[in-house]
Amino acid sequence: MNNNSLRKLRESLMISKAELARKANVSPLTITRIEQGRACRIETKRKLVLALGYTISDKNKVFDENTKLPIKYN
Repeated sequence: MNNNSLRKLRESLMISKAELARKANVSPLTITRIEQGRACRIETKRKLVLALGYTISDKNKVFDENTKLPIKYN
């Protein structure tokens, strides 16, 4: 199980699971699983960090400090 602050942050921003899922282009079930502490892919973590309005360098605000997220350049 992974530690994360996803639920706390999502609720503090008053965003539903469905809304966050749409913004991150993942399923609401994925949000539920991650909030329960289950593992997910690094790319999913990157999408969620960005969907919450954070930058990649702020990833530790959402996920365990040992998480390394890829930087995606456009």
